[in-house]
Amino acid sequence: MDVIKLVLQILLGITSLLLTLLILLHKGRGGGMSDMFGGGMTTSLGSSGVAERNLNRVTIVLGLTWAAVIIGLGLVMRFSVES
Repeated sequence: MDVIKLVLQILLGITSLLLTLLILLHKGRGGGMSDMFGGGMTTSLGSSGVAERNLNRVTIVLGLTWAAVIIGLGLVMRFSVES
């Protein structure tokens, strides 16, 4: 059970870092914090290219993986019996 917990903790760290990087790669949609840091200069807010759509898909899959790892880690920690 300790091996599973260790693997899930490592996977959680990796997915957290990757998810943060992927979220920061998205272009700003205007308004809010993105305008403060120079992201408000977009001309085509409604259209997104193939790269942006793929980035969205990868981010969603990684977010779902991150959530599943958190749930799995919580279940392992809850039901592990320390002896």
